[in-house]
Amino acid sequence: MSLNSQTAVASTPSVNLLARPLVERLLAEAESLGVLPTRDSSGVCIVDAGIQARGSVAAGMLIGEICMGGLGQVRLRTGAADGWPTWLEVSSAQPVLACLASQYAGWSLAASKEETGGKKFFSLGSGPARALAAKETLFEELGYRDRAAFGALVLEVDRVPPPVIIDKLLRDCGLAPEALTVVLTPTTSVAGTTQVVARVLEVALHRAHELGFALENIVDGVASAPLPSPSPDGVLAMGRTNDAILYGGRVHLTVRGDDAAARQFAAQLPSRNSRDYGRSFADIFKAAEYDFYKIDGGLFAPAEVWVSNLDSGNTWHAGGLDMALLRSLWLQEA
Repeated sequence: MSLNSQTAVASTPSVNLLARPLVERLLAEAESLGVLPTRDSSGVCIVDAGIQARGSVAAGMLIGEICMGGLGQVRLRTGAADGWPTWLEVSSAQPVLACLASQYAGWSLAASKEETGGKKFFSLGSGPARALAAKETLFEELGYRDRAAFGALVLEVDRVPPPVIIDKLLRDCGLAPEALTVVLTPTTSVAGTTQVVARVLEVALHRAHELGFALENIVDGVASAPLPSPSPDGVLAMGRTNDAILYGGRVHLTVRGDDAAARQFAAQLPSRNSRDYGRSFADIFKAAEYDFYKIDGGLFAPAEVWVSNLDSGNTWHAGGLDMALLRSLWLQEA
């Protein structure tokens, strides 16, 4: 599952340095994007993209690109012919680094009531600063760790992280306070919903990792998913973003290697292989007593996939969209 290169760290780009111009754009265009950047008492830049700030789809798309460490593109298109008016398109020429070494929400950040002096805190950090801290075993498998004097992290939370968490980020990333930017995107916000749906390609890469497909053989990725309206209800908001990918996500991966492996990969990848497939994610989550670990891991996958093998020229297709289910969940006819 590694990149299988002794020079991986030296030869691959810095996801934090590539993301820096995107962060600078987020700050420079804060007013038009509807985000609110401030500095906390330590000097860390905190960007509110949906707590008190109104946010925007455009902000969510830019945050999606920040999450991908500058190695991916997020675009908007109309798609009423596909059953929903607005879709996100995501692409990357380095999908393993963009999605797994940067975008994946894999850094567990927690603080007790005693540590915060009030309410306990928990979030999963995503974005390029993960690769500075490299606290997850995934980075050993990838053979990648970033070295940079700048870092950006995205948290899907509805409050500012407490000082104990900020101190941990600075310590683990080895950054000066003024060099760290933390972006806050609650899923109930429009920017939060957008940046989560922009993870449609990452969901496919994470599932590839879970299936044991050789990550070094994935060389390109393109994906799309419908963009729902956010819900003010936290569980419904999370359900909509998951449903967008599980039932509306399309992914085309370009790979190298053996045809049999590529064909098997295509067959195993779609979400419809899961025993939990077919209901709204909010309902599945409630039935699982709000415990993610009780949900079949195979559900966390795109709905429809194509896998093309550059070495043979063959392409395989599996799965399919369920726009009827999404429309029943999201749409009220006027």
